[in-house]
Amino acid sequence: MVLMPGEETELRVFEPRYKQMLDDCLLDNKNFGLVMSDSFEQINGWDKPRMFGCEAEILEHDTKGSNHFLKIVGRRKFEITNLFKPALPPFSDEMFDQSTIQMGIYPDMETLYDMIPENSENTKLYISGEVKYLPKFEQIDQSTQDQLNQIIQIVMKKIGLMLSIDEDTLDDWISISPISSIISDDGESVNLLTGMLVNDLETRQTILSSISVEKAVEEIVDHFSDFVNVQSS
Repeated sequence: MVLMPGEETELRVFEPRYKQMLDDCLLDNKNFGLVMSDSFEQINGWDKPRMFGCEAEILEHDTKGSNHFLKIVGRRKFEITNLFKPALPPFSDEMFDQSTIQMGIYPDMETLYDMIPENSENTKLYISGEVKYLPKFEQIDQSTQDQLNQIIQIVMKKIGLMLSIDEDTLDDWISISPISSIISDDGESVNLLTGMLVNDLETRQTILSSISVEKAVEEIVDHFSDFVNVQSS
């Protein structure tokens, strides 16, 4: 997944590596980074993360059995400057007993800690790294705000038509919808729009990694070009 700044979502944590990460975050009152994976590159057998991600703040935490349920919100965008490989490879690696893995029986945390090589430079089961936080988007002018609001209106109307909502009800629905008022001169509102309307992961990732608000808006307009007829500013 790709988390955008200001976007709220929920996660279920069950993998041992992420349980360890969650313990570290809760113990030290720290946030974690949520980064889309890159299946074409690996680090100690795991899919390597993309180089741009979003800081996630834990708003709520609940435990049910062996699962942890989180409510998070996106904060600052960042670029990874240095990666530290996790101490152990995935369970598919030959170092693990595949006969038990195939039956769905995985090593517990104590066993995993004992399997970490003594000469390992890292004792973390999850991928960690050093990051550089990116500056927030600058303000956007009125014409860009109008352009984005036009996209919102057209997309919502098309969704309403697909749901067979009558025109009067649709207009009322659009007028009271929170998304109708998210665009302002604050460039960060572009991230909120992305979080609410853009589902394609690669498009979200491109917008997340955009250094300028102009580039992000360009990506949004291009993404909806087949869905709405909007003139680029």
